[in-house]
Amino acid sequence: MNKAFNYRHLYYFWMVAKEGSMSNAAARLDMAVQTVSTQVRELERDLGCQLLRPAGRGLALTDAGVVALRQAESIFQLGEALPELVRAAAQSPSVRLVVGIADGLPKLEVQRLLQPVLGVPGLRLVCLEGEMPDLLAELALHKLDVVLSDHPAPFHPRLKVHNHPLGTSAMGWYAAPQWWAQAVDGFPASLQTVPVLLPTTHSIVRHLIDHWLAQKGLRPRVAGEFEDNALLEAFGGTGLGVFPGAVAAQAELLQRCQVRLVGACDGVQENYYAISTERKLAHPLVLQLVQRSAGADLVQ
Repeated sequence: MNKAFNYRHLYYFWMVAKEGSMSNAAARLDMAVQTVSTQVRELERDLGCQLLRPAGRGLALTDAGVVALRQAESIFQLGEALPELVRAAAQSPSVRLVVGIADGLPKLEVQRLLQPVLGVPGLRLVCLEGEMPDLLAELALHKLDVVLSDHPAPFHPRLKVHNHPLGTSAMGWYAAPQWWAQAVDGFPASLQTVPVLLPTTHSIVRHLIDHWLAQKGLRPRVAGEFEDNALLEAFGGTGLGVFPGAVAAQAELLQRCQVRLVGACDGVQENYYAISTERKLAHPLVLQLVQRSAGADLVQ
């Protein structure tokens, strides 16, 4: 707070400026005119400039007074709103949950993984996306309550975290209408006859898909690689190519991108983890999150 002036003096000035005279302001404040006048002069002395000047039987603002009034309006309007805001907050306390989202984790799966806590009354959810090392550093500093990832946190002797399996989801291949019939015909060999979109190698599931393609003896034409899964789905929806996605997300992908499941990427599944510190595990929502059907299969 600025100590160069007294906020009570500013309040008296604000009332004088609004009422147009010392006497009117004094009557409104139920104070003596001399007292109000003295307080305003104290403010002018503290600020080092004149704020009011005589104008007929009343007072007018100087240029400096106009600026002071503008700021005072903002300050005291906020102040007048304070009691109501505080009462509302006290009556409806919020529960804050700060979640770190590892790059590459599908957004649809993030929503699914957080579903158990989304209905908590007063929830204030904060989601931050980033690289895994950065998120783990923020978790260690207690700036995050939990990190969601498609792989467990690597062992580090100076970083004590717990990996909680949240479940798995089988993977499949999706296609927009212009590629769907061709991709279905003779699947999975048909993947060599259509353009294919893949996540970049930063994603754990990319390595599993590459292994699956090699096992099938397939070398498809890769039309695009995407670090962000939402972009992968969006471009797949435009028909740029056939792409992999969670089988559990069929309904959402059809609604969002108008794509349909071509076939299963058998044996390939995506794993999901909640990563927390011992201290953050005491957070009621983190505890609720990690206790939800731990290790459950998310395929629907």
